[in-house]
Amino acid sequence: MTTDTAAQPTPATTAAFLPPRTGRTSPDRLQAPLTYLLDRGEKPVTYIPEPGQGEVRRTGHYAPYNVPIRNGRAAARDLSLDRQGFVLTRHDTAVVDFHDPEEIARVYYPEMERLVKAATGATRVQVFDHNLRVDGGVERAARDRSTPVRMVHNDYTAKSGPQRLRDLMGDEADALLQKPFAIINVWRPVAGPVETAPLAFADSRSIQPGDLVPLDLVYPDRTGEIYNAAFNPAHRWFSFPAMERHEAVLIKGYDSRTDGRARFTLHTAFDDPTSPPDANPRRSIEVRTLAFFDA
Repeated sequence: MTTDTAAQPTPATTAAFLPPRTGRTSPDRLQAPLTYLLDRGEKPVTYIPEPGQGEVRRTGHYAPYNVPIRNGRAAARDLSLDRQGFVLTRHDTAVVDFHDPEEIARVYYPEMERLVKAATGATRVQVFDHNLRVDGGVERAARDRSTPVRMVHNDYTAKSGPQRLRDLMGDEADALLQKPFAIINVWRPVAGPVETAPLAFADSRSIQPGDLVPLDLVYPDRTGEIYNAAFNPAHRWFSFPAMERHEAVLIKGYDSRTDGRARFTLHTAFDDPTSPPDANPRRSIEVRTLAFFDA
C-alpha cells in the first residue's frame, strides 16, 4: 500500500520490553491463525446491535490462515505511523476507573489528544469515541463492553474516512476536508499484562490495494464501511507480547494524504498459542481521534 518514500514521521516514545507475569520468554516470532475474508464475490455485511442487545451477525465467508507473527518489541524503536502504520509507546494515565464514562471523557480524552498530537505533529486532535473490550467471561454481556474482533480488518476505507469527518464535524467539515487529516486509534490494556486476544498489526508496506475489501457495518442508527482483508502471504505481522496498562499502541486507520505514507493498518485480535492455561482475560480500551494538519 505504501512505498519507502514516505515523509519522516515524528517518533513516539517506545516502551522497553516487559516480560509476562508468568516468567515465560516471549518468542521472537510465533505461528498463529488469523481470520481473513475468503470470498470476495459479494460485499460482506456486519450487523452490530446496541451493546447487550444481541449478538453481532456477519455475512460473507471467512477462513483462518496460519501466519508468522513477529515480536514487535525488538523493532519498536524503528516503527512509525507513516511507514508501518502503528507504533508502541509508553504512556502513563491518570485514569483510575476506565469503566467510568465521565472520568474517561474528563481525564482520558484530553490525555489521548495530547498523545496523538505529540506523536503525529498534528495542529489539532479531537477524540470522538471510545470502546471497552473484554475477552470472555460474564462481563461479555455488560452494556459498556464489547469483545475483541478476531478478523483481519481496518476501521475505515477511502470512502468512510472522509464521511466520518463529515458526520462528526458539522459546519466545519467542508473547510477541514480541504487540508490533510488522519484517523488515529489509541489502544491500551486497562489491566495487564495482556495474555489473551492480543492484537496483531500488518506492516502497511506489505499490503497491496487488492488485499482490501470493503465491508458494510450496519448499526441501529447508521451504516459505516471498513476494510476486510483477503489473504496475502506477503503480509508482515507484528504483535507486542504482554502489554501493560502503561503501554499503548497508536494505529493509523485512515490518512487523507496519498504521498506514499501509510494510509491504512490491517489488524486483528488473535489466539496466542503461548498463552498460559491460567491467562488473564484481556481488558482493553480503544479511543478514536481525528488528527488535523496544516500541510
